[in-house]
Amino acid sequence: MSTVQVIWLQKGQFVGVDSSKHSVVVSRQDEENGIGVKPSDLLLIALASCTAVDVVEILRKKRARLEGLEIGAEGVQDPDPPWTFRSIHLKYRLRGKGLIATDVARAIELAESKYCSVSASVKPTVQVSYEFEILDEG
Repeated sequence: MSTVQVIWLQKGQFVGVDSSKHSVVVSRQDEENGIGVKPSDLLLIALASCTAVDVVEILRKKRARLEGLEIGAEGVQDPDPPWTFRSIHLKYRLRGKGLIATDVARAIELAESKYCSVSASVKPTVQVSYEFEILDEG
């Protein structure tokens, strides 16, 4: 079980503390509260980072020479409250020498469909898609 805590600091600013006591500042995105991550962006970050952890681990087990990974996440939300996400697209950019496209594709597919709890939680209501690009280091 995971347990987190959100503590109100002031105005529209909060600090979120995870089960390991790591923290992140969260805030509304207006003139008074420009410090902190927008709460809905945290969902995109959670999805991208959850799959990243698994992709790195899967490729490590395959002895792939992964040297870098960046994931861009773009979410499309309804225009009206509660601004529900309808789709999220992830773009993986991997760097490494001799990375094999089929191994990368399989690692991403496993991360998104089998191992990532965030992906499993949002997929029933949000269309999640992805693409990847390999930047060969050699």
